[in-house]
Amino acid sequence: MKFLRNYSMYICLFIMMMGSSSLSAQTDAQSKKLIDNMMGVTGDYDKLRAKKDVQFDYVYDNFDAGKDVSKERLIFDGESSWASYSVHQRNVLPEQEGIAEQSLINGKPQLTLNGKFVTDEKALGATVFIREVNPFWFSMIYKLKDNGTNYKYMGSETVDGVAYDKVSLTYDGAVTKKEADDEYILYFNKKTHLLDLFYFSLPAFGVTKPILKMTISYQVIDGIYVPVSRKSYAPTPAGEYQLNGEYTFKNVKFGNGFRAEDFVLKGM
Repeated sequence: MKFLRNYSMYICLFIMMMGSSSLSAQTDAQSKKLIDNMMGVTGDYDKLRAKKDVQFDYVYDNFDAGKDVSKERLIFDGESSWASYSVHQRNVLPEQEGIAEQSLINGKPQLTLNGKFVTDEKALGATVFIREVNPFWFSMIYKLKDNGTNYKYMGSETVDGVAYDKVSLTYDGAVTKKEADDEYILYFNKKTHLLDLFYFSLPAFGVTKPILKMTISYQVIDGIYVPVSRKSYAPTPAGEYQLNGEYTFKNVKFGNGFRAEDFVLKGM
């Protein structure tokens, strides 16, 4: 189905709702303990911010539906971001050829294709979206305590021989200002305390229950837990889960000395 093949673009809605607000999340004691246990292992966003910035190669692969390949740069304080795409079949000017570059500085987007500025409003809107989405996937586990989030402990479950604690994540509509918010079930590994996988809904696309699946694999790089591989799955009519995308971070390097002004594009 086309939806099952293409839904991974819309998992980014998860990111857009989990911004970097300093306001406290609403949660029960058990859920708070699970999140605190995870951050006891990984550290919080202050630990990530202390690295100043990061550069990595990102392969966003939806298999037969196409892929994007980019070099990404992010400054943690203020979250200015930049990317250069050598392949862009999915989310960035997918119908056009050449090198695409994006930047987002203080909320202002820029986009070039083969060195020429792109001023189309839709393309610039997509630039804002992707420039916020891609960095968030990198730092997602460091930002679980955010404005508008509500958590409820759901008990334990064993998946593929691994024991997990489950937490339901919903959103305060008064904060998100959305007609319908997505819902998530987070799986925290009882042994490692890490978020290994989650299920989620997409009511905007007719998926009203959290039945879509994402798994995460980490690598510790310079003391930071980096989600170097994420895999997305959708259920088949038979109820089995089918892999439909893999998204990888490679060549991760922190502390490059980037400044926001370095991300200003120089186009024609």
